[in-house]
Amino acid sequence: MAAQFGRRLRKGAATTAVAAVAVAALSASQAPGVNDHGRQTAADATPSPDASASESSATGNSPYYTDLPPLKSPNPSPSAGTGPVAPGTSEAGIPATVLDAYKKAETALNEAKPGCNLPWQLLAAIGKVESGQARGGRVGADGTTTSPILGPQLDGNGFALIKDTDDGAYDGNSSYDQAVGPMQFIPSTWQWAGRDGNADGKKDPNNIYDAALAAGHYLCRFDWDLSDQGDLDRAILSYNNSREYLNLVMRWVEYYRKGTHEIPDGTGTLPDNRSDDGAGTSPSPSTPSTPTTPTTPSAPTTPAPGNSKPKPDPRPSPPEKPGGGATTPKPPTDPGGTPTPPPSTPPTNTDTVDHLEDAGTAKLTAMAGDAFTKRISTRAETKAGKAVAKVRVRFTIIGSTDTTFTGGENVATVATNSSGVAVAPALQAGEKTGEVTVRATVVGRTVAGLDYKATVTERAADALARTGDAALTCAPGGEFANQVEVKATYKGAVADGVAATATLIKSADDPTATDKGPYFKDADGKAVRTLKALKTDSKGLLKLPKLYADDTTGTFLLRINTAGGATLTVELTVAAAETSSPSPSASPGA
Repeated sequence: MAAQFGRRLRKGAATTAVAAVAVAALSASQAPGVNDHGRQTAADATPSPDASASESSATGNSPYYTDLPPLKSPNPSPSAGTGPVAPGTSEAGIPATVLDAYKKAETALNEAKPGCNLPWQLLAAIGKVESGQARGGRVGADGTTTSPILGPQLDGNGFALIKDTDDGAYDGNSSYDQAVGPMQFIPSTWQWAGRDGNADGKKDPNNIYDAALAAGHYLCRFDWDLSDQGDLDRAILSYNNSREYLNLVMRWVEYYRKGTHEIPDGTGTLPDNRSDDGAGTSPSPSTPSTPTTPTTPSAPTTPAPGNSKPKPDPRPSPPEKPGGGATTPKPPTDPGGTPTPPPSTPPTNTDTVDHLEDAGTAKLTAMAGDAFTKRISTRAETKAGKAVAKVRVRFTIIGSTDTTFTGGENVATVATNSSGVAVAPALQAGEKTGEVTVRATVVGRTVAGLDYKATVTERAADALARTGDAALTCAPGGEFANQVEVKATYKGAVADGVAATATLIKSADDPTATDKGPYFKDADGKAVRTLKALKTDSKGLLKLPKLYADDTTGTFLLRINTAGGATLTVELTVAAAETSSPSPSASPGA
C-alpha cells in the first residue's frame, strides 16, 4: 500500500513521525547515501520533474507499511531448511513462492527489456512496503493470495480521490478505486499494466506472479535504466509519488542486496506500522488464512431529550468489507431522530471536464521500427473552454497493431498540466505498416474520446552502394568469384530491414528481366534472374547469392531496388579467358 506524506494523508501521524526520525538517525549506518565514489543516491536525490509532475501512479499514492529494515546485516544468509534463523536476520527471509515470483519477473524483464537492468531486490522492496510480502506469503500454490489484499477506498478523505474506474471488477468497490493485490495496483493502472506471469491465461492483480511481472514492466517503461540512480529514483517515484516512499524502498533494496533466504509460505514477518496511522492489519502467521471479518461501525445513538448532541464517531468510515467493497454506516441523526443531510461535495477537477481538444499535435508519421518524433497532446476543457489541470487522460492504442508507446505498453495515463494539456509518451512504430489509432479519454469521467491517427510506413532506403570494388567477371559457363554486396542508408543512417529486389535486366533502358547471360540459382538449382523478398540486415547490408554464367558472352546489368526508391546498377562481364600467344622460337645462330 502506498501514500504521499503531508499533502494527501492525515497529518500528525505518530508512526510516520517516528519512522521519519528513524530514517534520519539511520542515514549514516544503513541509508544509501553517498557511496565510495561520491555518487548521489536516493537518500539525497531530489525527485525529478518528470517523475513528480504527474498525479498518476501505480498505487494511486495509497498508504504503505513504514517498517524499517533491521540494522543488523542479513549476511550470511541461511539456506532453506537449516533450522532457526539467527537473530536479526528474520526480515531477510522471503516466502518461497513470493521470492520465486520476483526472480522469475527479473528473468522475464532481462529478456524483454534488457536495457532496464531490473533487480529482483527492487520488486522485493516494493512488495515489502506495499503488502508485507503478500501478508507474509499467504498465497496458494499458483501464487494467488488466500484472501484479497485491498487498500482503503480512495475517496479523497485523507487520501487521493479516484472515483471507480472498473465497476468494482478488481476491488469490489463500484464507487471509488482501491489498490489491489500484493503489489497494490489501482484498477485503472492494472487495466493496462497487468501481465500474466504464471501462464494461466489470466491477468490477476491478486496473483504474485502476475503482479510482480506487471510491476517490473511498469518500472521499466519509458526506457529507464534502473542501474542508473536517477532513472531508479524516477521509477520508484512513479510507483508512489513520495520522497519518504522512495527513501524507504531504497533502504529495503540495500538490505535485500546484502543477502536473503527462502522461508516457507505463510511464515513471513508482518509489518506493524502504516503511513496512514494504521497498524498492520494483515493476519498473523498463526492465524487461519481467512481474515477476520471487519466490524461495521454502528450508527451513533440518539441521546435522550435535553442531552447534548452526540459526539462524532472518531473511527475511519467506512471500513473495508472482506470482498473489497465498503460498508456504509447509517447516517447520523439529530436529537430528534431526523437524519442530518450530508454536506455537499464540491466538484473535482475531473467533474468539470466537458470535452477534450487537440493541443497542436503535428502529423504523426514514422517508418516501421522507428520512434515517432512527434507526440500526441490533448487539452482537457470545461464547457466554457477553460483549461482543466490535474486531470488524468488515458491514451489507448486501438486495433491490431504492434505499434506501442515507448516501453512496450499500449496504454498510458498522463495528468494534465497547469495549461490543461496532457502529452502522451512517444510512440514506437512496429513492423506492421498502415494507420494506427490512438484514443484519448478522461479517467473517471464519461466524455467523448478524441482519436488521433498515426501512420507507419515501410522501412526505406534512399541510397545504395557496393561495399567493394572488385571486378565482377566470369568465363562462359562458369561461376563469378565475387558475390555482390551492397549497403543501404537513409539520410546517411543505416537502413536496416529494408525490402529489396535484384534483377538481371535487358538494358539500362529496359528494366525487364533478361533470358540469357548471368543468373542466380533457386533451391532446385534452376536458373532465376529475379530475386524478391530480400531485406537488408541490422547493419544495412545485403549480400546476394552467388552468380553463374551461361555460354553467352558480353556485358550485363544487375539492378537492385529498395523500398524508398534507392537504386543501384552493377555491371557484370562474361568473357572467354584470353589465350596467350606462343613465344617466337629463337632465331638460328642466336
